[in-house]
Amino acid sequence: MPSTRPIIVTASLPPDLFAMANRLRQAHFPPDRNFLAAHLTLFHAIPPSCESELRRLLADIAGQEPPPPARLSGIMSLGRGTALAIESADLFGIRARIAGHFVGNLTAQDDHRPRLHVTVQNKVSSAEARALQARLADDILPRDFAFPALEMHFYDGGPWEFAGRWPFRKLARRR
Repeated sequence: MPSTRPIIVTASLPPDLFAMANRLRQAHFPPDRNFLAAHLTLFHAIPPSCESELRRLLADIAGQEPPPPARLSGIMSLGRGTALAIESADLFGIRARIAGHFVGNLTAQDDHRPRLHVTVQNKVSSAEARALQARLADDILPRDFAFPALEMHFYDGGPWEFAGRWPFRKLARRR
């Protein structure tokens, strides 16, 4: 039976970056609000009626694209939170392809280009967020990486239910 829950699409992080981001999230995210592991959200609420089509599209994209190169560029302020800032032109291209496919079905939140990030702290005072940003500024060094896969989850109002993973399969061209 098809789900009636909104669908979240994420780009999975490589294991070492995931481990670091998740440690930071566990240490600094308010425990009563921390239902999730570290993640990078591409779409927050694709309609459940698009599930089959989305699964096919994610499989097609992952089969046609190499792992998108990216850069952890530092710390990002979320106002009342802190995130790891991520840059990736290729991931933006993939996101644009998905968004273009679902034109007219996206929420206002998903119908614009996001700031790519991995949230490690949220729903705290701005002073607490600034303090963490200052502490992490010298520890979070820029580094290059590649996203290994796209993932899909169902939104359950708190925890997400994992619904699929599509590893990027095409070999990257050498420059």
